[in-house]
Amino acid sequence: MYTTPLLLRIAKFIAVATIGLMALLIVIGNTTDYFTNYVFVEHVLKMDTIFPNSHILYRSIHSIFIFHAAYIFIILMEAAMTFCCIKGSWLLFKNRNSSAVQFHASKNWAIAGIITGITIWFLGFEVIGGEWFAMWQSQTWNGLGSAERIVSFLVLVLLFCI
Repeated sequence: MYTTPLLLRIAKFIAVATIGLMALLIVIGNTTDYFTNYVFVEHVLKMDTIFPNSHILYRSIHSIFIFHAAYIFIILMEAAMTFCCIKGSWLLFKNRNSSAVQFHASKNWAIAGIITGITIWFLGFEVIGGEWFAMWQSQTWNGLGSAERIVSFLVLVLLFCI
């Protein structure tokens, strides 16, 4: 049976820990400076900065309740990602000298956190925000570049960890 060298196991722990730290900083930023990114969510859902002649404006939402609910849901998902990645990185670190079976089993929390992140930034931002709410049409409220950067890193770490 193949066993992962210690250095690769440590690299996996560090990669997942950095994702956990990033997610933690995002949660802290979104809760301590709530209205900065709330405004972003509001404008994406309103679709008020997409092409003026767009025929998909029927998709726009104009409910303050939904703006807050969507943003709070995003923050809760980011918090879940944070928890999973931090717990996952701790388990990877704790099991760095364990058998291959134990080390592999300790990846579950890390993978759950990374998948949560992919769900947030790919499904949430790129698919729903970018395509359904046409965020790609907005020059002002367009987070696709950031989402793509985050998703790329998450997918690379996921592939590295499995």
